[in-house]
Amino acid sequence: MEILKYTDEHHEFRKRLRTFMETEVIPNIDQWETDHIVPKEAWRKMGRAGFLCTWASKEYGGQGLDFLYSVISTEEMAKTNHTGLAAMLHSDIIVPYINSFGSEAQKKKYLPGCISGDIITAVAMTEPDAGSDLAGMRSTAEMDGDEIIINGAKTFISNGINADLAIVAAKNPLEENPYQALSLYLVEDGTPGFTRGRHLDKMGFHSQDTAELFFSNCRIPKENILGQPGMGFIMLMQKLQQERLMCAIGAQAAAELMLKWTIDYCKTHHDAAGKPFSKSQATQFALVEMMTEIKVGRAFIDKLICEHAAGENVVVETSMAKYWTTDLAKNLARRCLDLFGDFGLTEDCPLARGFRDVRVMSIFAGTNEVMKGIAAKFMGL
Repeated sequence: MEILKYTDEHHEFRKRLRTFMETEVIPNIDQWETDHIVPKEAWRKMGRAGFLCTWASKEYGGQGLDFLYSVISTEEMAKTNHTGLAAMLHSDIIVPYINSFGSEAQKKKYLPGCISGDIITAVAMTEPDAGSDLAGMRSTAEMDGDEIIINGAKTFISNGINADLAIVAAKNPLEENPYQALSLYLVEDGTPGFTRGRHLDKMGFHSQDTAELFFSNCRIPKENILGQPGMGFIMLMQKLQQERLMCAIGAQAAAELMLKWTIDYCKTHHDAAGKPFSKSQATQFALVEMMTEIKVGRAFIDKLICEHAAGENVVVETSMAKYWTTDLAKNLARRCLDLFGDFGLTEDCPLARGFRDVRVMSIFAGTNEVMKGIAAKFMGL
């Protein structure tokens, strides 16, 4: 019995999205990987085709679709075996902050562009000396009349080069409580004092433009505060459930794809005796073990998707799912690579890129150690 109840409309959307990926994305991935960035026109094409921010209200140019469309988008993007066109990050992690906490003026100004792909977003939280620890953030934001002055440095910012709009987390230096000091700010590309540093060269995620961002006496109008001053930490906490669930969905889909490649390879390639690798008992056992883990992960993820879509509080469970599925993808990539042998070490093997890309999943969106710490706290440990 299927846990998720997809309608004919959902299936049609998946079919259209898959066709879009086959024609507009997959043929360009190798070039994007080489360039270490996806051209902005690819974002605009995806937006014009109706595949960005599918949940957004028609009032702002969206389609008002349910959460399963976001799930489909994340799964189909994972199947392209690249991470540069980070639609999930933009559509289901960053832009929801504007939709949930933005003023009506902010939503009218920014949401249409986010939906069309004319505005690419980034969220700037991580700092050189503060990763998962928001309380250790050093970036400051000070009121100066009708303006806010932001100073600080951010790093490992996904979409950092392409971003037309960044949601920046910074602290009021006059507030002693680090959690009450935190606010979120909307900073547009081209704002004086907002500059980009290095376009980071990474082990994986090659087509994802990850960068350093710097703010030096960066002045924005006070109207660019997102939500209420001092509520930044609470807003971030409210959105972490969906962020971690989306990461888990992406990791689960990546693991399923890598196992499919491996099974197909073992069925169609032969050993020295002329038998398919899949006829080896050791290989069979390895594949069965990995498929079992895949099935367990899928059942867990689908259940959480239903609960999240119903508005239930599953913060602890999504933290568990985020650590479990990203560890699953990382460990499965390693085991599958062993079964590919020498071919797995070449760039002709899709698993080479998959192996590199899944490694960081256990680090971003809160490290897996942080995820376990959250679960331990709620377990009363």
